[in-house]
Amino acid sequence: MAAGVAIINPDTFLETPSGRVWTPERSKAAWDRCFQVLEDHLRESTPSGPRRLLIVCGLQGAGKSHWIRQNAQRYAPCICLDAALPGIRHRRPILELASRYSAEAMAVWIDTPLSVALTRNALRVPDKRVPEDSIRSVAALFEPPSAEEGYSNVLRLDGSTPAFHPVPQH
Repeated sequence: MAAGVAIINPDTFLETPSGRVWTPERSKAAWDRCFQVLEDHLRESTPSGPRRLLIVCGLQGAGKSHWIRQNAQRYAPCICLDAALPGIRHRRPILELASRYSAEAMAVWIDTPLSVALTRNALRVPDKRVPEDSIRSVAALFEPPSAEEGYSNVLRLDGSTPAFHPVPQH
């Protein structure tokens, strides 16, 4: 984590000593922990005032984590929530939490074609791969974030460009 940047990703809470393990129960526990950590960070203020929350969303394999590693420092101090978050209903509780702590919430949508996301996912190490059906489901459900949801700004980025070609994980 770079200075002034907190990164929260529910996948972090799925890690075990032998790799990432997903079950419905572990996923729910990971999201519960994610919200707890997010609220802890939002509760903290910065010398310049309330925190800024970047909700970085898009398909699995879109390049969200890559974008955060390359760009989040520009928005510091900030909290980056790194998750697919395909629907308004998935993002609403996060925006409500940000509002409760007077944090600016900005959406960063990594708009990546399904074919590109699937190819990138296939390049991941086996325990980091997301089932193809899950990625297709997120693509079918995805509702682009909009200012009407309550964001201060919505940044839509083309995830198929060379800037989003992360190094394959082996």
